[in-house]
Amino acid sequence: MSFTDSLGVAFLGADAPRHVAGWARAAEGAGLGSVWLIEDYFYPGAFALAGAAAAVTERAVVGIGVVNPYTRHPALLAMETATLAGLAPGRVVLGLGTSNRVWIEERMGIPFTAPLESVRECVEIVRRLLAGERLTFRGQRFAVDGVALESAPTRDVPIFLGVKGPKALRLAGEIADGVHCAILASPAHVRRVRETAGAARGAGAGPFCVIAYVPLVVGRNGATARDALRPFVARYLGFLHGQSILADAGLDAARTRALREALLRGERAGHLVTDEVLDAVAIAGTPGECRRALARWAEAGLDTVIAVVPRETDMLEQLALIGAELSPHWKEIRCR
Repeated sequence: MSFTDSLGVAFLGADAPRHVAGWARAAEGAGLGSVWLIEDYFYPGAFALAGAAAAVTERAVVGIGVVNPYTRHPALLAMETATLAGLAPGRVVLGLGTSNRVWIEERMGIPFTAPLESVRECVEIVRRLLAGERLTFRGQRFAVDGVALESAPTRDVPIFLGVKGPKALRLAGEIADGVHCAILASPAHVRRVRETAGAARGAGAGPFCVIAYVPLVVGRNGATARDALRPFVARYLGFLHGQSILADAGLDAARTRALREALLRGERAGHLVTDEVLDAVAIAGTPGECRRALARWAEAGLDTVIAVVPRETDMLEQLALIGAELSPHWKEIRCR
């Protein structure tokens, strides 16, 4: 499976169920290599959306990015992933992460304990079940007894970890096929991911892939494209205020505090996102400007950009522009 020689796109939002089939067809038709389904609580579920995308495409990789072992037991994750792989043999990627305490414990009442051990055990259980093994496993967090999938995938399903912290990145280097960086992953963050996960990679462990969600809008009018992306980036800067992924980009808590406060007040804050801030964590502008920005992520060691396009834009137009103007350039710079 190879999807990193072209760009990908992520689909998210409350209206995704109505549009996902059309978007996925358009993405594949535009030459994009992968489509990714984001699962944010309490929006539409990723596996149902992925099934719809898989059913209407023939070549594009269908990625789940990401789900967690708290709301779905690893055996259930294996079952869902095997079903998706049956719809799209050889073109499924599973992204796993820990989610966060607010969603899992505070809002759903599920104890958010031992996140790294939970992910480690989840990866082992899912891998072995997808490999067709009849499994008995007793870990600290999960257990299965004589479990086997009735229909295991005929081809491998890569597993990526959606993680940020040093310990979690080292875990990804040890047990996963790659890291799926969160939204607002700057080139500097990609370098840290590569260095930290790579240092934990064992000899002969195989290739390791790093991909990232990157907010992206391309347009013939660069200023219009940039302005279309500012509110979207402002919202995520407010969500991620104070986190290491922003510190990697040079955006410490002092620089994002006003965005956090605006988010808590329910106010739009796109006007607070300067060109400097936008360029640190996103790609926006004319095709030429976007191509120059893509080069920074490629130089940092990113294997592919997964474009996250705000719903305020015309998705079909963006897919066509990304496919025609940006994806061929990505393949060119990746092959240098």
